[in-house]
Amino acid sequence: MESKEIVNIAGYRFVDLVDRDELRQPFRFICEKLNLKGTILLSKNGINFFLAGEKEDIDSYIKFLESDERFLDIPLKISYTDYQPFRRMLVRLKKEIISLGLDEVRPSEFTAPNISPRDFKNMLDKNEDVIILDTRNDYETKVGLFENAIDLNLSTFRDFPDAISHLPEEYKTKEIVMYCTGGIRCEKASVVMMNAGFEKVKQLEGGVLGYFEQTDGSYWKGDCFVFDQRVAVDSELKETEYSMCFACREPLTEQEKISKNYKLNSYCPYCIEKNKP
Repeated sequence: MESKEIVNIAGYRFVDLVDRDELRQPFRFICEKLNLKGTILLSKNGINFFLAGEKEDIDSYIKFLESDERFLDIPLKISYTDYQPFRRMLVRLKKEIISLGLDEVRPSEFTAPNISPRDFKNMLDKNEDVIILDTRNDYETKVGLFENAIDLNLSTFRDFPDAISHLPEEYKTKEIVMYCTGGIRCEKASVVMMNAGFEKVKQLEGGVLGYFEQTDGSYWKGDCFVFDQRVAVDSELKETEYSMCFACREPLTEQEKISKNYKLNSYCPYCIEKNKP
């Protein structure tokens, strides 16, 4: 029997959800009914979801989602696979849909302006004076990043406020475009930067995946890490060669998997490095 194409969607919205706890069971029920897999995060400040299923089931989920006017017209990142990239379906209640640990950062009330992928590419085409700031974690930037981007070498997003405190003081008056995978981290990171005195901060609308969707992917080096079984996609949003270490969750190239320091489902070169005395 021929397998059907699987639609992968990701979306988020920062919005006050005082009824967060009551939303969990309806989301569980509809996703189980539609045989969807992935993760939905619900917090009192918003929703974040990564889901995959057959097209008609994804369409039904979106119809259910938009029956609540708070979730109307959430921008979606859409890609396709010939297999289900998630192993199970989870609906989780969280304090934050993206963990930063700063209660005063509320993107539903205040965040930096967006710059569209096409306008950002146009800036790069013209070689304009702009600082490109990557807000993702180190295991993501290892897979790929924009040319000349500043990599903050974050082990976790919670390290972001401290990391930007070490940027040169003159950056506070320069134009900065920041980016992440799909845009959600930049919503919070931009607030942190503006609170720290950075005056000309913009966030790349839709993140790296939005840039891939709307441009030819110029100025991007490598692939883009994604948080599902695909591990990474290229600028055409197609799955690439990367796989993930079972033990430490680091993304691995085919070359790294033939290393003597790699054993399937046990360890990889990064495990060995991290466990050195």
